[in-house]
Amino acid sequence: MKNIIGVRFKKLGKIYFFNPKRLRVKKGDKVIVETAQGEEFGEVMIPNRNVTEDKIVEPLKKVLRIANGKDYKRFHQCRDLEKKAYEVCKKKIKEHGLQMTLTDVEVKFDNSKILFYFTADGRIDFRELVKDLAAIYKTRIELRQIGVRDEVKKIGGNGVCGRELCCCTFLNDFEAVSIKMAKEQNISLNPSKISGNCGRLMCCLKYESEVYEEKLKKLPHIGAIVRTEDGEGEIDSIETLKEKIRVKIKNGDDYIYRKYDVKDIEVIKDEEKERLDEEEIEHQKELEELEELEKLEKRNDEIDD
Repeated sequence: MKNIIGVRFKKLGKIYFFNPKRLRVKKGDKVIVETAQGEEFGEVMIPNRNVTEDKIVEPLKKVLRIANGKDYKRFHQCRDLEKKAYEVCKKKIKEHGLQMTLTDVEVKFDNSKILFYFTADGRIDFRELVKDLAAIYKTRIELRQIGVRDEVKKIGGNGVCGRELCCCTFLNDFEAVSIKMAKEQNISLNPSKISGNCGRLMCCLKYESEVYEEKLKKLPHIGAIVRTEDGEGEIDSIETLKEKIRVKIKNGDDYIYRKYDVKDIEVIKDEEKERLDEEEIEHQKELEELEELEKLEKRNDEIDD
């Protein structure tokens, strides 16, 4: 077992484990820690806790001290410098005529580097911009292109559910989302209804995905021929979470529709078929473009990591 604490550097950022040595801290304490990029000012999210070694990546960086008055002063100086650097960079971007949008600035606690985050439709040649900024701030300058999800996370807003966006409240990481998840959950395949404020697939499609996947393994497919207490019929629709199915049963020249628990039917023939509903056919091109954007965003995230 190892004694660790969890520290976060940004609101809704990742939580990283550190070795507190003999320090005892509580949630909300501000600490100075050692990182691969120098000293950092962070907030304790997980106080002293013993965890098994398989849950940590060795070697753990150390907690240097609980933040003192001098550290707080430096922290606020960094925040003030970020605001000024933001305006300076925006002016320089305009001077150089670059097709990019500045979204955020981050000044490292030990002044070893200033990071400028931006969005753009393609690759940008910002070498001259970097030279100008380095001449002004006399430190290492780094420009990072971010995705639209990161941009919306910084801007904030409300989702179609009426609540504040998940990425602005509790999501630390963006996980891969796919059209398949919407299909499995019987959600409308209209791009405008399954896309978030960022124009990408809504992150919440992922939340129940594993539950649906697990239940669908046990259920027959739409179109399967089954035997019920009312006779043989074809599965017309499925209520996945309730594990109920609606069966279309021939009744003379007409059909009747009945609902059954899955446990009360017997599957006679079940072959999975590729099915396109009307909305999927209508919006097929838009859905394909949305899927491609998802893949591209995922590849860019992997490169950044």
